Amino acid sequence: MKKYTILSLLLAASGGLASPQFAIAQTTPADDSEPELIEVDVEARVRKVAVPSFVSPTSAETPAGNTNALARQIAEVIASDLRGSGLFEPIGPSGLRAITLGEVTAPEYGYWKGRNADQLIEGFIKAGADGNLTVGCYLYDLGTTQEVTRLGFVVPPKEWRRAAHKCADAIYSKMTGELPFFDSRIAYIAETGPKGKRVKRLAIMDSDGANHRFITNGQATALTPRFSPNYKSILYLSYQDGNPRIYVYDVDSGKQRLITASKNPTFAPRWSPDGQTILYSMAVGGNTDVYKITAAGGGTPVRLTTAPGIDVGGSFSPDGKQVVFESDRGGNQQVYVMSADGGNQKRISFGAGRHATPEWSPRGDLIAFTRIAGDFRVGVMSPDGSGERMLTDSWQDEAPTWAPNGRVIQFFRTEKNSGKTGIWQVDLTGRNERKLPTPVDGSDPAWGPVLP
Repeated sequence: MKKYTILSLLLAASGGLASPQFAIAQTTPADDSEPELIEVDVEARVRKVAVPSFVSPTSAETPAGNTNALARQIAEVIASDLRGSGLFEPIGPSGLRAITLGEVTAPEYGYWKGRNADQLIEGFIKAGADGNLTVGCYLYDLGTTQEVTRLGFVVPPKEWRRAAHKCADAIYSKMTGELPFFDSRIAYIAETGPKGKRVKRLAIMDSDGANHRFITNGQATALTPRFSPNYKSILYLSYQDGNPRIYVYDVDSGKQRLITASKNPTFAPRWSPDGQTILYSMAVGGNTDVYKITAAGGGTPVRLTTAPGIDVGGSFSPDGKQVVFESDRGGNQQVYVMSADGGNQKRISFGAGRHATPEWSPRGDLIAFTRIAGDFRVGVMSPDGSGERMLTDSWQDEAPTWAPNGRVIQFFRTEKNSGKTGIWQVDLTGRNERKLPTPVDGSDPAWGPVLP
């Protein structure tokens, strides 16, 4: 009989974007050897994983739908998440036979090996007397015919997608050794109206585009949102009566507070990793510089750059010790880094064209940017400027934002003829590109951290 290491975790229920009640039980065979990790690099081999529809032992109606339908939808979300990572090629649930409840813990390995898969994901969903749903998720290695990991989630019906994302996150992390990123949310600017009179609203959604929600009504233009490190707030720039203001929107209460207001053009507010400082840029007397101010608001902003020209802040390094920004002080837009106090400013981009909108990876190993050389393309480079590599090749791709694990980048793309904008993402191989579904045009995406 196998021995298991069991981990249980209970998170309190709350409203808004805070965590739902998750009862999570994870068991991993303690005496089995670890599966072969997928090497996460540009040449990583894509693993085929079979994902049949989950099982609903007893059909039950819930506020989210019938458990039979939810069983298939959970498998579809897991498959979609893994496919979006660029490291897995899910097989199913379409085209795969239904499984029984008994197979969830005792798979028919011979059948699944015949499907030319490397791994197998099976699971179940059932409704409890208390109204909550229990979702079980199991990962098997078809080469060794061993269970790799299992997880259980108890969630309110409206949170069934989070259970699916958490399952995909655990599988992704187990097989790659990387941090998860599927159970996260994205803030972006929702755009409507004609080109010359665009209405720009702040909106949020899950990492796969589900659970979409508008935050502002469009009466004042909203720009460049960013989630706070603790997920409780969204920082953004708003133009009301033509004057720029930096606001922090509290996600739970729906209230917002003013950080700073000015008649001077203001750009690109960004959080520090500890959430205590806000970085932004402001034009004064024809010169644009990078400033920082406390997240509490008030006080005197600290000016970090003084060079003639346009300096626009990008982001802090993950340890908060450095800032990457763009500047045209050398004649055109290029990427620079400096210490968080404004010292040691140096240029790091020397490739062809101009370089703009730099964003430091959460892992600290790369900086994403927009290269402007006839067209707009998204690329990455090392913090010292070496290893510059383009990931996209379209007419106008810009404003990259990182997944919380630093493996995938989102950006917005403008279509050449129509001018329509959309949210896209690409992984670090540059081969796995896809568009996220949004109800209207989208720009300025900002990926938040993984939800607890």
